[in-house]
Amino acid sequence: MDDAVDLVEEMPANVVKRILGQADPDTRKLINELLKYPEDSAGSIMTTEFVELGMGYTVEDAIKTIRRTGFEKETINDCFVTGPGRTLEGIISIRSLILAQDDDKVADIMDTNVVSVNTMDDQETVAQKFQKYDLTAMPVVDGENRLVGMVTVDDAIDVMEEEATEDIEKMAAITPSDKPYLKTSVWEIYKHRIPWLMLLMVSATFTGLIISSFEEALAAQLVLTAYIPMLMDTGGNSGSQASVTIIRGLSLNEIQFRDMATVIWKEIRIAVLCGLTLSAVSFLKLMFLDKVGMLVSLSVSLTLAVTVTIAKFIGCTLPMLAKKLGFDPAVMASPFITTVVDALSLLTFFTIAKAIIGL
Repeated sequence: MDDAVDLVEEMPANVVKRILGQADPDTRKLINELLKYPEDSAGSIMTTEFVELGMGYTVEDAIKTIRRTGFEKETINDCFVTGPGRTLEGIISIRSLILAQDDDKVADIMDTNVVSVNTMDDQETVAQKFQKYDLTAMPVVDGENRLVGMVTVDDAIDVMEEEATEDIEKMAAITPSDKPYLKTSVWEIYKHRIPWLMLLMVSATFTGLIISSFEEALAAQLVLTAYIPMLMDTGGNSGSQASVTIIRGLSLNEIQFRDMATVIWKEIRIAVLCGLTLSAVSFLKLMFLDKVGMLVSLSVSLTLAVTVTIAKFIGCTLPMLAKKLGFDPAVMASPFITTVVDALSLLTFFTIAKAIIGL
C-alpha cells in the first residue's frame, strides 16, 4: 500500500483520478487516508499491511491467523499484538511463535518493550530508530497509541538515502531536489544553484571591502598580498573540517545543543594543535625558502594560528546554533562558513601585520 501511495503521488492529477476510480472502495479509502499525512512524516511512508494478533490469542490461533492472512501482508516476520481499542501492547516474531507451545498465550511470550513511532513523527526520526535498534519493522501509532501502520526496513533505507543526499546538497550550497541528476533539466538545476551562488557572491564582497580598506598597508608591504590566498584557504578548510564533523554528529543524534561547551573545548584544543603545527611549518618556509624576513614571517605564521582557531570555533558553533533555532545544520556548511572565515582571516591578518610590522 505504501508503494501504491508513492506511485500515486508522482502521477498527474488526472491520472490519479482515473487510478482511484478503478480501485475498489477499501483500497481507495486506504490510499486517501495515507495521502492525508504530511510529506516526510512516518504516516506518509507506512503501510497498513501488517499482521495483527489479539492479546487473548494462543500460539496456535496466531499461526492460523498468519497462514490465513499472511499472503496479503508486507511481512510476517514481526507481528503486532493489540489490546482493546487496537492499542499497541507488544510485538512477537514468527520465530518465537514457531518455537513456542501451541497452547502458550501470545500475551505471555510477546515483547512488551516495543519501539514505535507516531504518525506525525519526521521520517528521519524513523530512520534513526531503525539504525539505533537494528529493526526490520516498526509499528506506527496515533496520538492514543492505537496501531495504524508499520514501516519496514526497505522504506527506512530509502529515507536514509534521501536524507543523506539532501544534506550533501545543502552542504554544497544547492537547494535539494528529489529528482536524479540525469532526469533533472538544466533550468531546474540552475534554479537550485543560483540563489545560493548569488547569496555567497554578495557576502563575499565584504572580503573585497576589507582588502580595499587596507590598501595603504598592502602598498607598503606588497609581499603580504602573496599570502592572502593561503590564509583564506587554510581558514576555510579548517572551518569545513569542524562543520562537517559536527553536522554529521547532529544528524546521527550523537551531539546535542547541550554539548556545545564540550564541543567548543575539544575543537579549541584541536585548533591549537593544528594551528601551532601549521604556523611552525609556515614560519620555516617563509624564513628559509621564501626569505621574506622575520617580521613578515612572524605576521603570517601568527595569523595562521589565530585563523585556524577562529575557523574551528565558527565551524563547530554555527551548525549547533542553526539546529537550536530550527534550521537544517547542513546549511551552515563549507560555502557559508568559508565566506565568514575569509573575512575574519583578512581582518586578523591586517591587524597582526600592522601591530608587528608597523604599517
